[in-house]
Amino acid sequence: MGYPMAGHLKKAGHDVTVYNRSPAKAKQWVDEYGGKSAATPAEAALGVDIVFACVGRDSDLRQVTLEKDGCFDAMAKGSIFVDHTTASATIARELDAAAKVRGFGFIDAPVSGGQAGAVNGKLGIMCGGDAETFARVEPVISVYAKLAKLLGPAGSGQITKMINQICFSATLQGLSEGFSFARASGIDIAAVVDVISQGAAQSWQMDNRHKTMAAGQYDHGFAVEWMRKDLSIVMDEARNNGVSLPMTAMIDQFYAEVEAMGGKRWDTSSLFARQEAARKGSK
Repeated sequence: MGYPMAGHLKKAGHDVTVYNRSPAKAKQWVDEYGGKSAATPAEAALGVDIVFACVGRDSDLRQVTLEKDGCFDAMAKGSIFVDHTTASATIARELDAAAKVRGFGFIDAPVSGGQAGAVNGKLGIMCGGDAETFARVEPVISVYAKLAKLLGPAGSGQITKMINQICFSATLQGLSEGFSFARASGIDIAAVVDVISQGAAQSWQMDNRHKTMAAGQYDHGFAVEWMRKDLSIVMDEARNNGVSLPMTAMIDQFYAEVEAMGGKRWDTSSLFARQEAARKGSK
């Protein structure tokens, strides 16, 4: 995700220095877009106005910010750190507090739209932080976003991303059940979608995933292993705020079954593969 996003920044005329924990990826980016690469996060952060991060997990984020050679101790007062990682609200608040102590701004800004959204510069970005910091960074973020919105204080972007994952995983499970029901009833999935996509059942997932789901093609999109990471963050937060999420917990277990089927790297729409396996196994 970060690779094309950084590319959009370079194409927009910004002076960009990249760091990747796999140096070959940083070299590939420089070869493609120009700019510079750095040997450490701290080196990349020296003397810049904005630092963007897009890594995998809370532990990765701590590594590139607070640990040895992390960027936080190298960032200038008055600069801004923007985190595009899908991480916990806890670490967002932790990094916001650490940034304040050091005299620079922080925005948690997880994204939605997948690899295609990053490549096409059409991401939806959910932000947490203070209004003044967001106002300064929003014009820069806009080069790869169709919408960036401030939802509240630090952590609010991550909470909103959790809500996004709850809603779209539930949509995919509903489509999986509906499409399996159609097949069991002898009705063509494409024909069904032609009709119901014109009414209340319509969704982005229906429009963009029904053909690949029907064909059993899952070598694209957002991987199951990353969705399980995201849902584990959701369930941790739900335990913290006392919200019951029975359907989300059930879908997470369904994704565990997809992983057991060999689908760790399949697209999240592979819930349909699990649904069909269960249907055929019940006969």
